[in-house]
Parts: sequence; structure tokens; C-alpha cells
Amino acid sequence: MDVDLRKLRYFVVVAEELHFGRAAERLHITQPVLSRQIRALEHESSAELFTRNKKSTELTAAGRQLLEDARPLLAGARALRVRVQRAARGESTFTVGFMPGITVTGAVRTFSARHPELTVKVVRTSWTDQVQAVHEGLLDVSFVRLPVDRRGLTLRPVFREPRVAVLPAHHRLAGKESIGIADLAAERLLQDPDAVPEWRDLSDRAGGAEGTAPRPAFRSVEEKLEYVATTGGVIVLPLSTAAYYTHTDVAHVPIGDIGPNEVCLAWSAHRRSPLLPEFADIAAAQH
Repeated sequence: MDVDLRKLRYFVVVAEELHFGRAAERLHITQPVLSRQIRALEHESSAELFTRNKKSTELTAAGRQLLEDARPLLAGARALRVRVQRAARGESTFTVGFMPGITVTGAVRTFSARHPELTVKVVRTSWTDQVQAVHEGLLDVSFVRLPVDRRGLTLRPVFREPRVAVLPAHHRLAGKESIGIADLAAERLLQDPDAVPEWRDLSDRAGGAEGTAPRPAFRSVEEKLEYVATTGGVIVLPLSTAAYYTHTDVAHVPIGDIGPNEVCLAWSAHRRSPLLPEFADIAAAQH
């Protein structure tokens, strides 16, 4: 099967909307054109991708598989275009992403000294884009905090660090040398429980504590800290992230019985540049 990236992009939008009319509006094409393109993709793949009736549009098993594989493929195509355009402009750059609290100065200086022909740039990332920016070619390598979706990535462990509970400064647990994850069972966790599976798996966790109100949406760590300070609740962060931000109205307390946060260096598994493992070796040696 020869993959037509345009049809694949159309398919992803329909799969996200599960409505041909809304998908056509997003793509700025007419609905009949979109329907023809999807039928052509189904013919080329020899598989029905959607089940459609007057009331709903749903993905088939083949459609779900294609959606899983299509997103990284499209991201890789965008990344390819970015790198080709940079090369056409004569840009010799190497871009490093990093999460708040992670210091990359030593690794970048060492790498830059080895490769004076390169312009090495650093870009701050977040939980939401630390991996996507690699897939899209915006970053050559990125320091990422696990867990992440490993598909399409090469990951090299760099270091581990303790995790801490961030609480209001007046909280009953603030000031303790260490706590256990069970001490947080009655608290309202302000982040996705999948990010703290040890808390999610507590058998004595207060029923409804996380469901009394929708979990607020945050765009940054700063917003999380302000919410903790003004409204309450708890977030679990890597120690370096909590220490990176100064806020007099919150406190962080080590959690002694959960595993550390692991930081890895990530780059696209499809790339073969020797610069990528070289930078990873430097980064690992710095820690």
C-alpha cells in the first residue's frame, strides 16, 4: 500500500471528529470531497475504516489501528519537511529541549565545544509537548520525564530523582521530613492519577475525593502552584521541578515510599545521525 499523506491527514481529522461535516469544516473542503477521499483510502488499504449510519460515525478495528499508526507517521513527515527546509537555508543547528528543573548547561557547553560548526539552541518544553516536539522535528533531542509514549522514540536514561508532594504551606503534612503515599489518600490530587499510579492504586483512598469536582486544567507548573496555594489540593512533582519554583505559600515534602522520577534523553527512532547518541553520552556523563 502506497501511503497518501493527504488522505491520511483527512482520515485523522475524521477519526478525531467522528463526524464528516465537522471534519470537512476543519479541513476547509466540502463534505462530498472528503467522503470520496476516505472511500479511496479504504479502497487502497483494502479495509473499512468507519462504520457509518444516519446517527453516528465510528472507527472500525482497522480504523483504530490506522489512527494509532497514522499520527506518528504524519508527525515524522512534518519533521522531515522541517529538517529539509533548514538544510536548504544552510542552517546548521542542533536543538535541545528540556523540562523545568532540568539543567542542561554542562551538556550543551561540552557538545558545543566539540562541534563549533553547529549553533546549539535550547528550548523549554512542558508535560504536554515534550515528546510531540521531537516527533515534529522542532527538537533534535529532548530531556523528557517518564512516563511518555515510547512509540517512535529512542530513549536513553540520564538520571533519577525523588518525587515530592506539593501542599499548601499551612497543611498538616507541611514541614515533615518525609511522608508515605498513604498519607495523601484523603487529599484531592490535582493531576492525572496515571501520573501518580501509586496514589491511584491506594485501596483506602477517599471515595469521591477526586470526583467531587472536575480536575482543573492547567497550562503550567506555575498555575498548579497558585491553585495549591489559594484553593488547596496536592500535586506530586520531581524534586528538581518543585525546587525550581519559589512560592512562599506552598511547601514540598519528600514521599519516601514511591519510586523516583526518571529523566531520559529522547530522539526520533527514525534518525541515524551520530550526533544524537553522542549528545546522549555527554548528557549521561554530566549526571
